[in-house]
Amino acid sequence: MHQVKTRTRRRTHLLATSAAIVAVALALSGCSGFFQQAAPSTSTPTGESVEGDLEPFYGQVLAWENCGDGLQCSTATAPLNWDDPDQGEIELALVRQVATGDRIGSLLVNPGGPGASGYDAVATSVDFVTDDKLQAGFDVVGFDPRGVGRSTPVSCYDDADMDSFLYDIIDAPRGTDEWIAKSETVSADFGAACSSSTGALLEYVDTENAARDLDLLRATLGDEKLNYLGYSYGTFLGATYAELYPDNVGRLVLDGALDPSTSNFDVTKTQAVGFENALRAYLGACLEGAECPFDGTVDDALGTVAALLASVDASPIAAADGRELGSGALLTAIIYPLYSQSSWPVLSEMFTAVMFGSADEAFSLADGYNGRNADGSYRDNSTEAFLSINCMDYAYNDDPAAMRAQAAEISAAAPIIGTYLSFGDIGCANWPYAFEGEREPIHAAGAAPILVIGTTNDPATPYVWAQNLAEQLDSGQLVTYEGEGHTAYNKSNQCVNDTVDAYLLEGTVPATDPLC
Repeated sequence: MHQVKTRTRRRTHLLATSAAIVAVALALSGCSGFFQQAAPSTSTPTGESVEGDLEPFYGQVLAWENCGDGLQCSTATAPLNWDDPDQGEIELALVRQVATGDRIGSLLVNPGGPGASGYDAVATSVDFVTDDKLQAGFDVVGFDPRGVGRSTPVSCYDDADMDSFLYDIIDAPRGTDEWIAKSETVSADFGAACSSSTGALLEYVDTENAARDLDLLRATLGDEKLNYLGYSYGTFLGATYAELYPDNVGRLVLDGALDPSTSNFDVTKTQAVGFENALRAYLGACLEGAECPFDGTVDDALGTVAALLASVDASPIAAADGRELGSGALLTAIIYPLYSQSSWPVLSEMFTAVMFGSADEAFSLADGYNGRNADGSYRDNSTEAFLSINCMDYAYNDDPAAMRAQAAEISAAAPIIGTYLSFGDIGCANWPYAFEGEREPIHAAGAAPILVIGTTNDPATPYVWAQNLAEQLDSGQLVTYEGEGHTAYNKSNQCVNDTVDAYLLEGTVPATDPLC
């Protein structure tokens, strides 16, 4: 979320969960400096039969080049518009760590977002997204979906304009006609900039087109079936793939699942409740510790958080770099560490600083979430891709009466967090291209068994979504992790890890939910 309150749905990405988690991920990154088996320098496509105008894409040979740290990189070409392949082409960036043991095939990894880089997930943090058992059995392949990172990207603003878009504070009371009108102008300007800078691609960055790209990558890599590990938003990409290509499903793990049938409003409301529950859990643990900036009960502490958010709206706190901290940036700083229980101490430090009138710690967390570097540059286009993809994946309506009614419902469900996650339709209601279709359950009839993992107190992708997706999928099998945090594989307990490894490496599907 940003100060102008036009981006309210929280990203469901994996790697950038908090400053502490990023540090852990980098410390754990272990791209092998050597391979235990020779790897071909070119791919051998499957050679399967496809429509004539798609043959040049499905038949392309990927050329792998060494790109440091024992990794190999390549670029694939995909149709700009899958419904009209003659309209143009885009590029998809890939990186792989070749299997260190007996190779089963490729395992494609998506860390979420939408907008997070799968290329970076493998290149810098392969040990964070996969364990050594999977790395032994698979070529672990990271890819940037269309519109993201090193693939043909969405582009909207320069660094200064992005700063203004994310952090400027609208000078009007939240929810008033004036505030709505100013927010709509900000969003319309952003959409126009994206259209101008990105060009034709902006219309085709939706998840369905990305799922078609995923099948293309499977075939060009030479895999008859897709083996896939998708986190967070990556679960929606994987489920969409299964719906489009059920016969091509190999072994799919969907960790931190989204419910494909939910509307934008339902997503926002459910996430608001999820983050508020995570905030309650943090405050409960904080109050039991020795160095907690709060006192009293959890409800007392929640009241203090609400007062802090209201106070920075009434009187923003200036940071050392001149930016002013309002409720949007502060909310981002609060939510960011809630993705992982290990980051709760960082949250306590931030709250302490804000209570003493310092905004620097809050901006450090907000910047980490938004991908902003200390020098004011942005490390990637994840924010632009996140907004562009979501605007094409959901329907939006910025009728003031409807938004106010929804805002009241969200605030009633989550009084602290929900108050600042409302009016989210503004960001996409006037986007240059509109979503077409319906948000419906995904069944993937005929697909091989698919593993769906849900964490019981996941704030970003609440557990109920995993339950819903596992029930919707004809071949879905739910795996529950009873704990805190966003996503579970390789970062929760051995039960989850063993279940996923046995499934991906051996095809073993648990007969029932193991309740890890």
